[in-house]
Amino acid sequence: MPRPTRAQCASGSATVVLSTLAMLLLSGVHEGPGVIVIALAGLALGLLVALTVATPRGLRAPEPPGAAPEPAPPSRPAARTPVSLRR
Repeated sequence: MPRPTRAQCASGSATVVLSTLAMLLLSGVHEGPGVIVIALAGLALGLLVALTVATPRGLRAPEPPGAAPEPAPPSRPAARTPVSLRR
C-alpha cells in the first residue's frame, strides 16, 4: 500500500480539526458520549478526505506490459477554399 502524500495528510488533518470543531460548536455538546461520537465522526470524515485526494500523475500505477498505447488523435485537415471562390 503506498504511503500518503503530504497533500493527503494535510487535507485529512485539516478536515478532522475543522469538522470536529464545527460539529461541537453547532451541536452544543460539552461533555460525555456526544463529544466522543463527534470526534469519531470527524476522524472518519478526515480519513475519507485523505483517501479521496487525487494522487499526482507521476505516482499512478504502471500499465500492464501487454497494454496497447493510446492511438494519436486524428489530425485536422488543411483548410480548403470553397469551389465558388476559386478562379
